[in-house]
Amino acid sequence: MSKRKVFSREFKIEAVKLVTEQGYGVGQAAESLGISANSLRKWREKFEDQGQEAFPGKGKLTATDEEFRKLREECRRLRMERDILKKATAFFAKESG
Repeated sequence: MSKRKVFSREFKIEAVKLVTEQGYGVGQAAESLGISANSLRKWREKFEDQGQEAFPGKGKLTATDEEFRKLREECRRLRMERDILKKATAFFAKESG
């Protein structure tokens, strides 16, 4: 089984710049770098979509993804608190009645 190649963020950005800034074709740049043209196309799309936040690295999230993660966690916590309050309200209503 072959291992997948891992490229640094800097390598990906420089590879994309060959195409976007220096005028190389995707196929030509990919061949000279020893990567697939398809990978370079995907990197270019990601860089165009996300700019400097592209390729955050292993285990790191983009600012948007990090914000979504925090909001999901807050939503989970608020639902849990709401459920506790519902149970407490039902308990005290039964006790007083």
